[in-house]
Amino acid sequence: MARARRPPPSGASAELEALLGYPWPFAGRLPKHDPATWIVSDDWPEAVPVTEAEINVFERWFGDLYDDLPGPDT
Repeated sequence: MARARRPPPSGASAELEALLGYPWPFAGRLPKHDPATWIVSDDWPEAVPVTEAEINVFERWFGDLYDDLPGPDT
């Protein structure tokens, strides 16, 4: 007996399959997720260190957006 073929994916699923080289979402039933059992924790330090290179990247990519934000010029 031949296996039934699944329909070809469309949209984002097709793009992911082409990118990954295997079907996404994976075949089969999706796992059940119960948000009531999720645990959210915040283990970040009070002050997160940022390098000069990281600041430069943000200024480069988002500089125009920052310029349009209201507030004092510094």
